[in-house]
Amino acid sequence: MELMSKVSDEVHSYILDNGEAFNEKLLSEAVNVSIKIKDILDRGNIDLLKNARKLISYVLEQKDEELTSFAEQEGIAWATYSLTLSLKLEWVQAIRRTLWQLIHDLESNKKITDTRDDFFDMEKYVNDRIDQFLNSFFISYSSYKDEMLHKQREIVEHLSVPIIPVRENVSVLPLIGSMDSYRMQIIEEKVFNEISTSRIQSLIIDLSGMALMEIDVIDEFEKILAGLSMMGCRAILTGLRPDLVKRMVHSGIRFDKDIDTRGTLQETLREYL
Repeated sequence: MELMSKVSDEVHSYILDNGEAFNEKLLSEAVNVSIKIKDILDRGNIDLLKNARKLISYVLEQKDEELTSFAEQEGIAWATYSLTLSLKLEWVQAIRRTLWQLIHDLESNKKITDTRDDFFDMEKYVNDRIDQFLNSFFISYSSYKDEMLHKQREIVEHLSVPIIPVRENVSVLPLIGSMDSYRMQIIEEKVFNEISTSRIQSLIIDLSGMALMEIDVIDEFEKILAGLSMMGCRAILTGLRPDLVKRMVHSGIRFDKDIDTRGTLQETLREYL
């Protein structure tokens, strides 16, 4: 698009000659961002003024691939340092207003478009590219945030499955709180790995602190118990409350003959210790 090349040259020339005025205009359009611009630079090494010029350059020079890649990088950076989306939106809209004010001034002084249609075509092109940047940024930000939360949840879930050795080849697994399929997967992975590496022969699973399990979760729990038996580990269940037993019975769970059930964890530990 020849018109965009002409606009790009004029805008870049102005910014090069009037850098400070351009920066001041940008900051005046984004009051909340302007008071935090140094903090954002110190916190995440994100130079907003430099990045504003980069965004304008990619838009006006019709570099769509670079624009999308830049938006994705920005999304990851803002998610990594937990910078708010409201600040980003305010900043990009400030860039949009500043750019259009600059183009308006250039149009008034130099008449860079020949017809009204040319101006509207340019307006659509520029705004579409800025919207494209925002869309790619938000998708990248959200995806990276979700990934971070998933990793944090995995860490927390692994920490919440403590396998405690009480004597050689005997360990305790206290299960506390609510259970869902995701947590059962963590339990399965950690228990099987621990049995393999630590040579656990008896695993005492205490259920006294666990909330009710849904039917599908009970089914997964039964499979874990079957897996323990296949690995040569004896399972001892303690702390089975009446409500949990009733739900297990109604779900049709049938414990393997190698699985023991005891009243309380304290009684069981006295026996093993």
